Amino acid sequence: MAQDRDADAARARRAVSLDPRDRVSWHNLAAAEGDLGNAREAERAARRALELGIPAPETRLVLARALQDLNQLDEAEHMFEEALALRPLYAEAHRDLAQLRWMRTGQEDAALRTLDAALARAPHDVTLQLVRSIALEFMTDEQGALASAEAGLARAPQDLHLLRQAAHLCAQTRQSERAVNFARRAVGLAPDLPLVQIILCEALLAAGDLEQADAVSERICAMDPLDQHAIALRATTWRLRGDARYEVLNNYARLVAAEVLEPPKGWNTREAFLAELATDLAALHRYRTHPFQQSVRGGGQLPLNAREMSRPSLQALFASFQGAVQRHLARLDPGSDPFRSRNSGRFRFAGAWSVRLSSGGHHADHVHPRGWLSSAFYVALPPVIRAEDDTRAGWFRLGRPGIATTPRLEADHYIMPESGKLLVFPSYMWHGVEPFQSDEPRLTVAFDAVPQA
Repeated sequence: MAQDRDADAARARRAVSLDPRDRVSWHNLAAAEGDLGNAREAERAARRALELGIPAPETRLVLARALQDLNQLDEAEHMFEEALALRPLYAEAHRDLAQLRWMRTGQEDAALRTLDAALARAPHDVTLQLVRSIALEFMTDEQGALASAEAGLARAPQDLHLLRQAAHLCAQTRQSERAVNFARRAVGLAPDLPLVQIILCEALLAAGDLEQADAVSERICAMDPLDQHAIALRATTWRLRGDARYEVLNNYARLVAAEVLEPPKGWNTREAFLAELATDLAALHRYRTHPFQQSVRGGGQLPLNAREMSRPSLQALFASFQGAVQRHLARLDPGSDPFRSRNSGRFRFAGAWSVRLSSGGHHADHVHPRGWLSSAFYVALPPVIRAEDDTRAGWFRLGRPGIATTPRLEADHYIMPESGKLLVFPSYMWHGVEPFQSDEPRLTVAFDAVPQA
């Protein structure tokens, strides 16, 4: 995507250089820069398109997202509202506004106020019901989320997105028969869509139908061999069936690496470097609670875009990551599994972020569908995270599926965090974080990487 958007941005720059009053090209440039994480450039281009009189609510949405990335949250919220004033049923703007208000306040009523008002005026709009369902799910109201999905399906029984959402929520709430029914309806509409087959596999695993789940997981992996979620489902079916291939795929001793990094050049000690890094990240984190459709619970997540990555501490950190990952890849022996078979010894970063968990916070178990190698780096940890704790508070866990299964599966590997330690592991491995109680936050940086030829 980054390569495609780089090309899009280059084309848009050429267009505006040829005709500086081409407001559509300014919008296209803003959208491409935003997708590339260049928030400042996106803001400038979007403002220029608006100065030239572009009427599109999409330009306000692009500008609002750029302003949010630039930590201008009041103005971002106002710009989302402007987009909705122009298009009152604009689902993307409703989602982003609800998410911003939720992350800023942690209050369901504040987050849903504008969305609920729009639904009151247009109860027929099933896309808004989907947005509301997703929002409620990540506000930990799964029953309310399912009710919204079902309200949408009552009006649009063949809506693929609502069927997937309903199947997912039924599986998570242990209504496995209903989950399978919703999923099969979705498969009937789009049998060749991997995302639909994934939701069927998850429903079958929740129902304990391991033979069918195994067949579907094999089908998904054939459809998209690089999809890390599909690989995780295949591994889950193997584990439930006692298939020895699970141990090969989740060989923690061989495929997971942990290394305490040396302080980068320019810092005398690891402690001095981590203290500066923690100060820089604390200045950037601005949210009270977690975003939608991410693994964080009870904390804030910060995308590390170009502006954040220009800080010396983060530049030095990612230079250290480069060396550590290179060493890990060089140590790996050849293998036919989905991780080692793609190891060329070279890689590129494919996204980065920071998470600050508060007391009671944790990570729900998850995988990174478009990754290859994933990571966790520990910047600052509360003192409750320690080796002698039988509860493993704040520890990193591997192997516990982030979906319902029958029978239930628990984590089969744990790693204790340590300030300055980098963990790397295949992106298809289920991973999460145990909750902890402390007045001090748990601060991390993470990235995904993909192989290069």
